[in-house]
Amino acid sequence: MDQPLPIAVETSPAQPAPPAATQQPALECRNLHRFFGKLKAVNNVSFKAYPGEVLGFIGPNGAGKTTTMRILATLDTPTAGDAFIDGYSVVDDPDAVRKILGFMPDSFGKYQNVNVVEYLDFFARAYGLKGARRRDALERVLVFTELRKLAEKPIDTLSKGMSQRLGLGRTLIHDPSVLILDEPAAGLDPRARVELRELIHLLARDLGKTVLISSHILTELSEICNAAAIIEAGKILASGSIDELRDTQRRRQGRTHATLTIRVIRNADKLEPFLLQQPYVSLVSVAGSTASFQYEGDDTSRFELLKRLIDEGIEVVEFQGKVESLEDAFMAITEGVTQ
Repeated sequence: MDQPLPIAVETSPAQPAPPAATQQPALECRNLHRFFGKLKAVNNVSFKAYPGEVLGFIGPNGAGKTTTMRILATLDTPTAGDAFIDGYSVVDDPDAVRKILGFMPDSFGKYQNVNVVEYLDFFARAYGLKGARRRDALERVLVFTELRKLAEKPIDTLSKGMSQRLGLGRTLIHDPSVLILDEPAAGLDPRARVELRELIHLLARDLGKTVLISSHILTELSEICNAAAIIEAGKILASGSIDELRDTQRRRQGRTHATLTIRVIRNADKLEPFLLQQPYVSLVSVAGSTASFQYEGDDTSRFELLKRLIDEGIEVVEFQGKVESLEDAFMAITEGVTQ
């Protein structure tokens, strides 16, 4: 029996949990190549994604993201190498892959004189769903994407946000275990982006689906993904968890320190002379009641620094470090190379 999609969407800012080390990858590229004449669109690409994981696929235009996704979706054939979806080869067993994979391209056709439920029903039939199983799949998807109230609406009159929900619904109709989403948030307004992010969280966190998602909006990806693969000029430059990518960024920048910021409500005049006397502190800059500085100590020494500040009578209301974003890691790891 099919596992039904949940009806209610539970909003949560938490990222999907990282995969267990013993899990087998649900999606894997192994030394993937795709050449178009002299153009090496995909050049020895390898990365993995695990059940319940949302993996961001990041790169500039022309980096090879869409070509890689099309190969994973069995819409293109690699020049060399292979890719696997739940252990099935996209080269040797594409029919098995299509049964367990859902692909949402960056654009999809809208047909005249077709309403929402007819559109979804067409794809349900294309996947071989029949009778009660097809009707159940349609109902689950309509409820999950909140398109039930628009079931009779012609699809060429839908807003951009509702069209993206329809595209996601089409991708989910056969209940795939792996989803590939190419720029799903493109052109959406802020509310629609938040709603889409919640749906992706739910698919990964609660249903255990593996999601590979590409986007140029890195701030949004950092809120959706718990891992990422960075591609440039057809090559993977780095892949791993968000924390691993931040570590890669620091290594490439030859940096071991953190930037800390302190804000006080009284005795701001004591901040600079006090900080300059502390171990691990350098490059102190004070502006009004706020000081920022470079710090090379560990967490324990940070705690001791905060304790000394308070003992000194400096009334601290903020004490925080700058957290490198996915965007910071991307800019540090890539070089702006185009093919």
